[in-house]
Amino acid sequence: MKTSFFVTPALVVSATALLSSPVMAQEEEQKPFTMEGELGFIFTTGNTETTSASAGLTAHQELENWSNDYIVEGLYKKETVEIDGEEVERTSAQKFFSSAQGNYKLDNPDHRLFGFASYEDDRLSNYDYQATIAAGWNQKVLETKTQTFEYSLGPGYAFRETQDGEELNGLIVRASAAYSWRISETAKFTQTLSTEVGSENTKSRAESALTATISGNLSMKVSVKLDHNSNVAPGIEKLDTETAVTLVYNFF
Repeated sequence: MKTSFFVTPALVVSATALLSSPVMAQEEEQKPFTMEGELGFIFTTGNTETTSASAGLTAHQELENWSNDYIVEGLYKKETVEIDGEEVERTSAQKFFSSAQGNYKLDNPDHRLFGFASYEDDRLSNYDYQATIAAGWNQKVLETKTQTFEYSLGPGYAFRETQDGEELNGLIVRASAAYSWRISETAKFTQTLSTEVGSENTKSRAESALTATISGNLSMKVSVKLDHNSNVAPGIEKLDTETAVTLVYNFF
């Protein structure tokens, strides 16, 4: 199981904010467009030399007839190891993921029709790339001053190619859910889940995250990500995990 951990200096400030912030008392005005960028890194020297970086962009667009979400994520890790008495640099993680989902609102704006597309390039996994398109039903089940929950369900098609060049394309059923809880004026918890079930492979992703405001538009995010593939080659782990502490900047 591949595990990555990223640390930034304000972890203690983040924990203090989570424990001391007052409970949110009034609803925030919903913005038509929001975008957050995050960055985490760690450098080690001495007996072990490593360089790790994690970055991402998340955007949400709320229009009269559409509710859209966009995600771009990247992960890179390089390390120096000793092999037969010689120091050798090698890349131990190199991953890129992007997705976009558009939700078209029906007469009841909580009922929508969605279209989804994603692309993933993970150089050290079983797959050279994986891409997905899907469409179906989306519904916002819960929306209060502090909590939201919605899910999506529908058929789709997956395009996959293994590191050996074998294509494993096929029909899938995609299901996803997203939950958000505004704990206080400066802290929130989010949980996302998705799975793409197919005859060749079932791909699942999950992220649990706590975000606390440090100052103004700058926040600290502590997250755990899980990435699972049911069909992998011998010697390759089915589950990858990434535990990260990142700085987040709210652009809008």
